[in-house]
Amino acid sequence: MLNIKNLMAYIGLSNHMKSSLSQVLKMELQQNGRRNPKKAQSTVGHCLDRLVWIAVVMMLWVCKVDLHAQPEIRVDVLLNAQSDASFWMHPRIGMVPHDQGHSMAVMTLQETDREGTHMYHGLTTMVWDSRDKKWSSPQQDSALARRRDAQGLIEVFVDATPSWHSKTRKMLLTGATFWLDPQIKKHLPDGGSDVSYSQLDHQHLAWSPWSKLELPSEPKFHFARAGCTQRVDLADGDILLPIYFGGKGNDSRHKAAVARCRFDGNVLSYLEHGNELSIEVARGFVEPSLCLFQGRYLLTLRNDLKPYVAWSMDGLHFSKPQVWRFDDGSELESYNTQQHWLVLPDACYLLYTRRGLDNDDIFRLRSPLMMSRVDSTTLQLMKSTEREVLPKLKDGFGNFGVCHVSEDETWVTAGRRRAKPGEGSVYRARILW
Repeated sequence: MLNIKNLMAYIGLSNHMKSSLSQVLKMELQQNGRRNPKKAQSTVGHCLDRLVWIAVVMMLWVCKVDLHAQPEIRVDVLLNAQSDASFWMHPRIGMVPHDQGHSMAVMTLQETDREGTHMYHGLTTMVWDSRDKKWSSPQQDSALARRRDAQGLIEVFVDATPSWHSKTRKMLLTGATFWLDPQIKKHLPDGGSDVSYSQLDHQHLAWSPWSKLELPSEPKFHFARAGCTQRVDLADGDILLPIYFGGKGNDSRHKAAVARCRFDGNVLSYLEHGNELSIEVARGFVEPSLCLFQGRYLLTLRNDLKPYVAWSMDGLHFSKPQVWRFDDGSELESYNTQQHWLVLPDACYLLYTRRGLDNDDIFRLRSPLMMSRVDSTTLQLMKSTEREVLPKLKDGFGNFGVCHVSEDETWVTAGRRRAKPGEGSVYRARILW
């Protein structure tokens, strides 16, 4: 990708060379143009040849990343499944920036019962310190634990994404709740859901007891979530948080929108939300993720049959969603699986799964995990840039997170469904730019 600093240097040097060459040509023509036209012509030609070669070398330097092979990707396993009863899901990372000379990665993940559907345990935390570059063992925090009501039903914080909030200097964890019925071993039919959150005291590695975002008291917010989403924090500290909601439960038809929220370091408050995006197909739009790239807000949307994308100038009011396509016009044949953004200063990528990768035997085609660069003008994927991020594995991934660790490195983490004891359950792809 284009290096902006190098480009500016190239422009500066080009202007300097242009000025110098003009002086040389002017002097040569004045001194020899009339007396010896051939000599003047030879000198001018020599100067032009040199300029062409210098320009070629400089443009190769400016575009050196584009001409190299695409970024190196290294895959490793961070955690194995630990028992016959469960495996790990929803691993996502947030970075605590340099503090006292070092940075720290905080990963939340949760154990999931092998038997049943959505039988999540409370959230668990692992920490990576840039000084020793080692991960801590998984630590449960009672503040993120399941809660039981008088009827024995379980409410649990799920689908969480940690992200640093610069204004308050807090790690803010956002997600959703699920009501689980241990008798039927699945989420409660027509059960409600709330947007949930917690903040981290990173000095003591302690989370606050999880809370719920207060949304308007309307029936459509009976089942409202910010599960598996990527948010954008504004310069004034306000948060653009993608949410989705439906009148009944998990299997009802949902709409998606972006909510503008305010976080004071302890309480997350709802201010407003933008236009509600809908589609009369299956469960509608779920698990929206937001990014800001080159002055436009981009929103990717999961649907049971196809993935969609919309854009906005203010982050609240979005265009009509369009089906994700490659730049050759073909559809991105992904279904019922989330997508996420990877945004660099001069490039935007989408991460996804799709059909056509010898993966028809994988549940919902959920591996391998791929990425392609986005054409920011057409909002199409540049097929020539497609790369495998995580390999094809039995049972696939399906839920994952993206986190920039430094200017030169991005991590993608994913939980492998139904991994057996001793098998890799949490995978990481290190993308080295």
